[in-house]
Amino acid sequence: MSPPEMTEHLEKDLRYLASLRAPIVHYKVCSTFDSSPEIGSIGRVIEIAKSIFGDPVPIVGGTPSLQRYCTFGNLFARSGTDGNVYRIDRHPVMSVHPVTPMHEGDLAVHIGRQAALRIEKLTCPFLDQGYEAAARRFKDLAEGADAILLDSANDSQLTHVGRLLIDWAGVSGSAFVVGPSGVEYALTQWWRQAGVIPEPSNTYGGPAAIDQVLAVSGSASPVTALQIDAAVRAGFAEVPLDAAALLDDGQHIAAARRVVGRTLSLLKEGRSVILHTARGPDDPRIGKMIDLLVSGGMSRQFAKHEGGRNLGRKIGQLVRDILQEVPLKRLLLSGGDTSSQVAQLLDIDALEIESRLSPGVPLCRARSVRGRLDGLQIAFKGGQLGDEEFFKRGWRGRS
Repeated sequence: MSPPEMTEHLEKDLRYLASLRAPIVHYKVCSTFDSSPEIGSIGRVIEIAKSIFGDPVPIVGGTPSLQRYCTFGNLFARSGTDGNVYRIDRHPVMSVHPVTPMHEGDLAVHIGRQAALRIEKLTCPFLDQGYEAAARRFKDLAEGADAILLDSANDSQLTHVGRLLIDWAGVSGSAFVVGPSGVEYALTQWWRQAGVIPEPSNTYGGPAAIDQVLAVSGSASPVTALQIDAAVRAGFAEVPLDAAALLDDGQHIAAARRVVGRTLSLLKEGRSVILHTARGPDDPRIGKMIDLLVSGGMSRQFAKHEGGRNLGRKIGQLVRDILQEVPLKRLLLSGGDTSSQVAQLLDIDALEIESRLSPGVPLCRARSVRGRLDGLQIAFKGGQLGDEEFFKRGWRGRS
């Protein structure tokens, strides 16, 4: 969303959440923090939240379990293309993200460019000195700050962060927290250490094998491209999507019918199918889609943003039409816009954890009182997450 859209939608949503007085309200962001002043501004979210919740906003920087590390405010992330860890502004994928490329490694600077905020940093040395030192530093920083960025480069530091969040919630009454799933890792690690919750359960093992699945990718990530290649080698039938045709006013109905017809035919043969809009960032279908939108009067930058969002809606409609004809038991989704749009169009009310599919990507069970998809197993994956075998594992389970 653009900042005006965020203001329109988020103000009323955050006011409602604040009225619930939950100890912690977590605004989930991607673990790579990719955003910009124009699109998905994390800074604008913090501005809105600060005006409603009234307190400085903690920002949890790292998620070590996903190999995302924040030290001295700088974010580092492992690349799924070569296995190396890079500062985010030098990351081979995120530094050239098609919509929100990361050009700054310091998250305080990055978010500070998106809104007029005073962002302080609670850095590794204070966390490594122990909780008391970290808590004193947090209290000092909270005086006059709009937000406090919390380092987290290892599990020990993240556990201290979890305790800080719990204590801050006790002070503020309802703490608004920004961050990736590192927020939940922090909280559960502290609760486990404090004896509030038991050790991890073995209930949630890997996914069981299943006869067939539908996989859908709207991601242009090189990581997802490797996963698509591996899926095809494993036996998935692929149905490439013509992104430009799906967004063209004169072609989209016929293009959608072709995709649905071809996919249904393969599924009724008992095949597992993967639909994809791109196999990596250099796929010519991306340029073709952007050229179409530019010819209609959009700037190239806005076309990248709006194209992804509109394409996500079209993919959601395709998936809905396919599932109405074939009662599949498992759906695997890749790409942020794809995941969010499909979830909305399928009338999903809630998700329950079914099993562990990949770090950061559980296989869930959909709950819906309005549709006939109650019980559908579904996974939502960002483009950067998962190893090469992600789609194969989502079909055949762990080998």
